[in-house]
Amino acid sequence: MTEQHLLFELGSEELPPKTLLKLSNALLNGIVQGLNAAELTFTGSTAYATPRRMAVFIENLASAQSDKTVEKRGPALQAAFAPDGTPSKAALGFALSCETTFDKLERLKTDKGEWLSFTQAVKGQATENLIPDIIRSSIAGLPIAKRMRWGSFTTEFVRPVHWAVLLYGDNVIDTEILGLTTGAATQGHRFHAPQKITLSKPEEYADVLYKQGRVIADIEQRKTLIRDAAQKAAAAVNGFAHIEDDLLEEIAALNEWPVPITGTFDPRFLELPPEVLITTMQTNQKYFPVKNADGGLLANFITFSNIESTNPKSIQQGNERVVTPRLSDAEFFWNQDRKKNLEDRVESLSSVVFQESLGTVYDKTMRVKNLAKFIAGHLGADVELAERAALLAKTDLMTEMVGEFGNLQGIMGRYYATAEHEPKSVALALEEQYFPKQSGSPTASSTTGQILAIAEKIDTLVGIFAVGLIPTGDKDPYALRRAALGILRTIIENKLDINIIELTEFASAQIKTISGQPYDQPATSDRVIDFIFDRLKGYCLDHGYTADEFDAVITVTPAEPLDFMQRLQAVKAFRQLPEAESLAAANKRIRNILKKSDTQPAASVGTLLEAQEKQLLQAALQSADDIKPLLAQRNYQATLNRLAGLRNDVDAFFDHVMVMTDDLDLRANRLALLNLLSEQFLTCADISRLQS
Repeated sequence: MTEQHLLFELGSEELPPKTLLKLSNALLNGIVQGLNAAELTFTGSTAYATPRRMAVFIENLASAQSDKTVEKRGPALQAAFAPDGTPSKAALGFALSCETTFDKLERLKTDKGEWLSFTQAVKGQATENLIPDIIRSSIAGLPIAKRMRWGSFTTEFVRPVHWAVLLYGDNVIDTEILGLTTGAATQGHRFHAPQKITLSKPEEYADVLYKQGRVIADIEQRKTLIRDAAQKAAAAVNGFAHIEDDLLEEIAALNEWPVPITGTFDPRFLELPPEVLITTMQTNQKYFPVKNADGGLLANFITFSNIESTNPKSIQQGNERVVTPRLSDAEFFWNQDRKKNLEDRVESLSSVVFQESLGTVYDKTMRVKNLAKFIAGHLGADVELAERAALLAKTDLMTEMVGEFGNLQGIMGRYYATAEHEPKSVALALEEQYFPKQSGSPTASSTTGQILAIAEKIDTLVGIFAVGLIPTGDKDPYALRRAALGILRTIIENKLDINIIELTEFASAQIKTISGQPYDQPATSDRVIDFIFDRLKGYCLDHGYTADEFDAVITVTPAEPLDFMQRLQAVKAFRQLPEAESLAAANKRIRNILKKSDTQPAASVGTLLEAQEKQLLQAALQSADDIKPLLAQRNYQATLNRLAGLRNDVDAFFDHVMVMTDDLDLRANRLALLNLLSEQFLTCADISRLQS
């Protein structure tokens, strides 16, 4: 069996830049999965993507499937014959499905019984016969939100297609893809190399496109080139290019032959908040802003042209003409917005619906204000600052700037609040209410910001749960999973003593009705609490804790996430002790005895007979006294370390004492002793949950 390289390229009108890489990877994965399913071997795979094409290169693809022997199992032998000894309908049907006759069937005998069987040699199909359907299936499975048709064609794709290359070794696999007949001719850059380019070998694809077509086929190579070129261009004006990954990927998806262009704008615009300038340049113009060594913006930008112009100055001037009115609009919004204070915008929040069944953003603001007061009171923080921040939290939604640039909500609130001389912590909280913005990003740094972030998120969680829009599968339109994790991270990472059960119940009480009707507040609170602790489990597993360690702590239902984590840390440290395995087993044994016993433990430990149980009682009473101050300090690790000292006495007890004695009074006393031990360990966690 021989091996050859495979190349598939689909050429089209300019593909959506924000989804190009996703589509390219999906096409590669679909083809790879198809090859694996067909049992066609290969040694490597590569995806290529440019604005006008997606391609997949497969290295050393086998020329055919391997021949194999297939054994099919039919009906059990007792069902294979009728009472008169002739083949049953089941047996004849099995033979027909195998395309053979009954007399050619075999018998398969195992220790579980005997069946009819049929062994068949299956010759592997040629790769060239399998590839077309694999590619068509991969294209059909691409994650395209909305497919389009063009001309009189009935085929559908994200954009109209113009050519398709399908080479296996030196040969074209002749087939039809999206209404196109496959061939060996690709196309180069739309302007620099518009002529057709004939490919002779798959492995020459990227090199030929680069040299003859003025196309860099590898998007990662283009990203690297763009990043380096942008920094070089920025250095020429004594700056550094501000490059964000999403925009870098988008620019790479817009250019087949990227050429940097440096432009300038009127320095007066630098008086605007830098985030406004950055957003305008990135979102509207796809420019990289330029910063100085101190992180401040310069009056420059870096853009990329998809053509190597003979007059780059004209491209620069064109971009400068375009960006000026954009920045002027932002300047206008900034000046207009500051004519009205944030507090004067609170009432207008009544015109914005938060959620149909939950009312307006104004209604939410009032609930969050009460929640902020509640949280601040429990933390001993400044209640007035927390309430003020909550009152102003959503007012920047009513500004022109945020109306134009939604991603600046919170950020503009901070700038406007600062301009209005609101307390610094209030202004900062208006931005930090949205923290953490994504996985791994920072939580709010200020106490007021932390309070507002928690209050805002818990109100959303409880409200959306109350109306029954609970996340299912991948669907989470209100980002409730992120909200729950944000609450947990804010509490844990900032060491806040907040009772999540009390907080959730208070938040639920703020929502009096749903669409004017009463709702089951306790049930809603319970569902939200369970949801939050499910997210806590994921958080803990991501941070290196094990499922059984989590179970050991969740069993004793700590209500404060910070307290939960302290217990979890102690359990993780405890299981490293040499006594841990023995004590975990002993605790499991104790819990089972107490659970299964028909005899109730005595109210207190009375008369005991054996020396080992008397010794264990004394040791348990002493450890109870010793761990009281440790528990008061939440020093769970020291508590478990102290309880680990009971190991020898516990082992001796079980070696020499029969708990379930016939003497019922003595049995009750021994059960009381075990109950005393169990309760001591449960002050931290249920270590019986730990797996050996």
